[in-house]
Amino acid sequence: MLNAYFRVQGYDVHTANWGEDGVKHCLSTPPDLVILDIRLPDIDGYEVANRLRSNRRTQDIPIIFLTEKRERADRLRGLELHAEDFINKPFDIQELRLRVRNALRRNSQGSLTNPVTSLPEGALVDERLSECLEKKDWALLLISLHNLDTFREIYGFVASDDLLRAVVLMLNDAIHELGGPNDFLGHLGLTDFLIVTEPSALVPLKERVRKRLEQSLGYFYRDQDRQVHMESGKRLAVQMGELVAQQERLTTVDQLKTQLLRLRK
Repeated sequence: MLNAYFRVQGYDVHTANWGEDGVKHCLSTPPDLVILDIRLPDIDGYEVANRLRSNRRTQDIPIIFLTEKRERADRLRGLELHAEDFINKPFDIQELRLRVRNALRRNSQGSLTNPVTSLPEGALVDERLSECLEKKDWALLLISLHNLDTFREIYGFVASDDLLRAVVLMLNDAIHELGGPNDFLGHLGLTDFLIVTEPSALVPLKERVRKRLEQSLGYFYRDQDRQVHMESGKRLAVQMGELVAQQERLTTVDQLKTQLLRLRK
């Protein structure tokens, strides 16, 4: 019914009756939105959502749960997986159409702030980088957090989100201590943080951030897990890259971001 209805509305619709098939299709051809039941013949809808959120190609796809499960715990679990909406059966088809339309519209416009950290991202970051290109003196510091996916698989989304928020607190503290009043902190990606500062503050700020994060990341693991994970190749780790105005003649925001990602070390 939904397939036929949304096709009439002008949408390109793909269906999967099994959870594994749905995950494979989303990874090969990421859709603009997923409508997902919880009760599936193989893995349940929560596991489907978990796998989509754990993959960089699909982590930002809006998900609407459409299910007969009504318990508060079910809704909370859906929200924990950052579901866009949670609709119970039986449902009003017109209401579903409007919710789909609104979710697609929000996603196409792009969020201005990250829902987990509340930091600027997307257009706001591009705007600040554009301002840098108009100035003679600027410095960019990229802080990339690695192996968060592995951490999330072990401890869950709540612990992963708490870790990201803690990292933001440490970055803000470093900026307040060593940066200037016009410094900027935002996201280039979920685990890539960008600081815009003055060239004179770049080196001390970089060293303070590196020291704080390297000292702190191990404490996000449980005591009984810490030694094992800190010695593994999949432990939480930080990589940093820096760029100052005098290094290269860059003229576009995309060039700035591309060069930063190349300089991580």
